Amino acid sequence: MLDERETIGHGELSPERLIEANINPTTGLATDYLNHFNEVVMLLELLADMPDCISDVLAWRPLSYADHFMNSNFAAKELAVRAYEASPITARGTFDTIIAEMNLEVHTAQVELEDGEPHRIGIIANEAADRLKPLIAAAGGIIHGHDTPIVADSAPESESSQADIDALFA
Repeated sequence: MLDERETIGHGELSPERLIEANINPTTGLATDYLNHFNEVVMLLELLADMPDCISDVLAWRPLSYADHFMNSNFAAKELAVRAYEASPITARGTFDTIIAEMNLEVHTAQVELEDGEPHRIGIIANEAADRLKPLIAAAGGIIHGHDTPIVADSAPESESSQADIDALFA
């Protein structure tokens, strides 16, 4: 259980200290974590022109927020983990839900790439990258304190659902 010193805005998690460490002082979250997902998007986008990068995409694994920071060169890695643990439950819950969705998208793409036909690698990869980008933006919105994730999906729900169904049978 966190004591008063381990709550956002107090003690070691003071707004000044969090800002200095590039951690949002309201949410306790840092955008550096999204680099993990930006990396796989970059690899996916390369596949159309460089199919031999497929092994890098297939090797990508989800990392928890804490694991990402503890394995990174982020200067305030321990502070980032403590701030995440102390972040408001609503922000962290929404954030974690989006992260789980991104991890599922990458896993789905990995399975499709592994089982897919070589001539479809670029298509599968680009579609996966296109699905991940708005999720990364939504996670960024939560990090920056937006109560509701901002998802740039312009397709009406019925069109999106039909596209999902069509993709299953493609």
